[in-house]
Amino acid sequence: MAAKWIEMVTGSLEQKKQYKQYQRRLEALPEPYRAAAKAVQRYLMYAGGVVDGETLVTMNGDLVDLWERAAADGTPVRDIVGENPAEFAEDFARAYTGTQWIDKERARLNKAIDDAERGEPE
Repeated sequence: MAAKWIEMVTGSLEQKKQYKQYQRRLEALPEPYRAAAKAVQRYLMYAGGVVDGETLVTMNGDLVDLWERAAADGTPVRDIVGENPAEFAEDFARAYTGTQWIDKERARLNKAIDDAERGEPE
């Protein structure tokens, strides 16, 4: 019972466990893969806009898988991210559909305009 209440407040405990597992795997990567993966992950957290926990966990798992494979194969970091790492990260994020923070703001803007058109106050 307490777990359900806690999850209602904080979100899925299972997703948090998965996220922490992915973080441990990321920390275990050899350099320069660890530094590159952490930089891409940080960028995704700010620019990816994903707020849906399930999508975020999946995206992080796939990111760690990508860097683990690159490290195992000895693939150079630039061969993964290319000449524009921000573009790589944004393309990576676009592959994951889910609720993004901007979706809420779009809905809020649309409602505000509809209300204004009808003469209703905010």
